[in-house]
Amino acid sequence: MSTTNAAIGKDGGSPRGEALLPSGTQRARLRKWRYFKDGVSRYGVGAGGLGVVFALGLIFVYLFYEVAPLLMSADVTPHESYQIPGEPGAQTLHLAMERYEELGVRFSDDGVATFFETQDGTVRKSVELPIPPTARITGFSAAESRQRLVAYGLSDGTAVVARHDYDLTYPDDTRYIEPKLTFPLGKEPVVMDSSGEPLIQVAIQEGTRGFAMAALTANNRLVFSLYRTSTNLFTGDSEISRSEYELPSPPGVARRVLVDSDHRAVFVADNQSRLHYYDVSQPRNPRLVESVRVVDEGHQVTTMEFLVGTQSVIIGGSDGSLTQWFLVRDDNNERHLQEVRSFEPQPAAIATIAPELARKGFVVGDAAGGLSIHYATSHRTLLQEDILDGPIQAIGLSPVNQAMLMLGPDGRVTPMTLKNPHPEFSLGALWGKVWYEGREEPTYTWQSSGATDEFEPKFSLIPVTLGTIKAAFYAMLFATPLAIMGAIYTAYFMQRHLRGFVKPTVEVMEAMPTVILGFLAGLWLAPFIEAHLPAVFSIFILLPLLMLVVGFAWSRLPGAIRLRFPAGLEMLILVPAIIIMVWLCIQVSPLIEIWFFGGSTRQWLTDVGISFDQRNALVVGIAMGFAVIPTIFSIAEDAVYTVPRHLTQGSLALGATAWQTVVGVVLPTASPGIFAAVMMGFGRAVGETMIVLMATGNTPVINFNIFEGMRTLSANIAVELTETAVGGTHYRILFLSALVLLVLTFVLNTAAEIVRQRLRQRYSNL
Repeated sequence: MSTTNAAIGKDGGSPRGEALLPSGTQRARLRKWRYFKDGVSRYGVGAGGLGVVFALGLIFVYLFYEVAPLLMSADVTPHESYQIPGEPGAQTLHLAMERYEELGVRFSDDGVATFFETQDGTVRKSVELPIPPTARITGFSAAESRQRLVAYGLSDGTAVVARHDYDLTYPDDTRYIEPKLTFPLGKEPVVMDSSGEPLIQVAIQEGTRGFAMAALTANNRLVFSLYRTSTNLFTGDSEISRSEYELPSPPGVARRVLVDSDHRAVFVADNQSRLHYYDVSQPRNPRLVESVRVVDEGHQVTTMEFLVGTQSVIIGGSDGSLTQWFLVRDDNNERHLQEVRSFEPQPAAIATIAPELARKGFVVGDAAGGLSIHYATSHRTLLQEDILDGPIQAIGLSPVNQAMLMLGPDGRVTPMTLKNPHPEFSLGALWGKVWYEGREEPTYTWQSSGATDEFEPKFSLIPVTLGTIKAAFYAMLFATPLAIMGAIYTAYFMQRHLRGFVKPTVEVMEAMPTVILGFLAGLWLAPFIEAHLPAVFSIFILLPLLMLVVGFAWSRLPGAIRLRFPAGLEMLILVPAIIIMVWLCIQVSPLIEIWFFGGSTRQWLTDVGISFDQRNALVVGIAMGFAVIPTIFSIAEDAVYTVPRHLTQGSLALGATAWQTVVGVVLPTASPGIFAAVMMGFGRAVGETMIVLMATGNTPVINFNIFEGMRTLSANIAVELTETAVGGTHYRILFLSALVLLVLTFVLNTAAEIVRQRLRQRYSNL
């Protein structure tokens, strides 16, 4: 016995007296090490989860940080006032500023233009307009603010047209602005009324074809003149040709006249609270189209001005009302005046309106010294304050909307710093219908930029949000049945070794760059679908039927034949059948077009009122579906495969067929995982960018037509963010759309998790 024990110890076994298990000290040391690893894992996983939540929170915070300035209202900061430069006894007719906000200009009723420094009122230059000594000033008008044009109407039926301009130089690397006055129609007064009647009201506007002027004479005649300038290429001399027309006299006494920059419309406001619209598109046959009441009865129009672009007219009334009007085409293609918006009224009569130079905003001063700032498109009143104790005589705005000059009743000018960075934003403009200039009705429109300053930005998020949902819907419509059915078959019916090949292959598809899918969809798939549209729909219809027919035929084969194929490999029979069926559909497609669609499916769709674009939702659905299928398939397959075997075996033992077991046991048990897979795929589709960017027309339209494209939130950000000015309204609205996209996916995923948990609780006791 001792010999045996010694031999065992010598051969490597436990020596005599040594235990086979670790000692108590060793066990305590191992236990502490295990506790340490468990603690590190527990706190590490917890810290990772908290880190994800923290990172998500930081994304929310950053996006809101970029969006928050959109919520700010306007603000003005008055500076020390000074006496109006120039002749103190003369009446100020117009105030303006140059773009660097260093110089201002005052036009007065003594025919003098006074250029002065806006900071302290120091006169830089005074220019006397060439008004004949035999004539006196009887009327005045300023054109749209960007043109810097003014016109003086004279008592002899003539007018002097001047433009204030500025030369910029840099002597000794210091900016110096030299003001000047130019005369685009010559220094000599131009004839407005051949009969020589005094011009009581005048209006001027420069257009692409020259200059247009309208004037009301002392005997209540309304005249309209067009001026064309031509330059001799050899001598450089300019000649001015003039055409004079007479319009129907307004029913009341005119208080203000305006002419648009297209030289197609003249607007006259009278003392009976009415606005008259004249169509002068054919000046030889002018006509008074309509007269509408623009303020309440018992009140009068005190002033009216064009917004930039001369399409909208802002009407100010003696009751403090402010309304926006523009021309709208009716069913007969005739243009008529339409009141579009009314703004918050002032407590006193409107004294002056100063439109912004590059946006659809305007500043209003009333007879009680109140100041308000409005923006037309967003229908916002951004500021409403009492600034002075008396009526505001004139307001001059900076071209960049960062400063303004305000003339009070005491003849003192108050320079002001203006902060109004994002007037275009409002919830109504983003999510509601907006009536844009030139449109027949309010619409949801996204069109963020244009070629000219008078363009009205359109920032409705409805088209891009619905476009996001549309793209995701068609992608899920294509991907969900394929992915879920494939996952059920792979997890429950397919042979194990074949499953080991199929599942990794499908999951590898997820690694394919979506830019490649988008590239193929845009350059190959879209033209292919357009050329073989009947074949594509034939495949969608016949493919499920083919599978049913092949499956039925397989079930009717003799058992001896079916047993030759290992269980789970019968699906291979479908492969040649599908290939043949697809080939036949493509070959027969031209015949289907000839038989049923008159030779062209696309033309047939157009004839029945269905728009067709080559890059459309069908292309996106197929391309994005291939990108989403791996996500849904992988998660759903795992959910089905991990259903406990005792549940399926018990069902089969009780006499249920394989399909009955799938429907009654497997699917309910795996439903939380399948639902999570679908929602994960939907989240992937909602955030997809490159496929949508390359495979659609990227047009922000509102419809669910499968044959038209769309623009999604993510694609919109990718396309436009690089083209925006950092910190501008467009820039911040794009960040807002990113926030909307994040909130949308967050809400969907949260709702999906709640539903998944409830499904899990319901079927956990099976």
